[in-house]
Amino acid sequence: MHIREILAHNLKRLRRSRRFSQEELAHRAKIDRTYVSSLERRIYSATIDIVDKLARVLGVEASDLLKRPSADSNERKKARPSSTG
Repeated sequence: MHIREILAHNLKRLRRSRRFSQEELAHRAKIDRTYVSSLERRIYSATIDIVDKLARVLGVEASDLLKRPSADSNERKKARPSSTG
């Protein structure tokens, strides 16, 4: 997993767990909503200052946004039944 993927995964997971829309997160971090969307879609890379802003709003350390997901969490994601059935 590349660093952009890690940031995107953690950012989206934490944002959703806080029940923030992309717009709400962007507003609180004083950045553009389209930038949050682009980070979550791995279009842009973030500066360390942006990572810090987002982490503060989400109530975590900046390093938490850059930690690789554990193999256990990846296995749970794969084992989840499909909701299309």
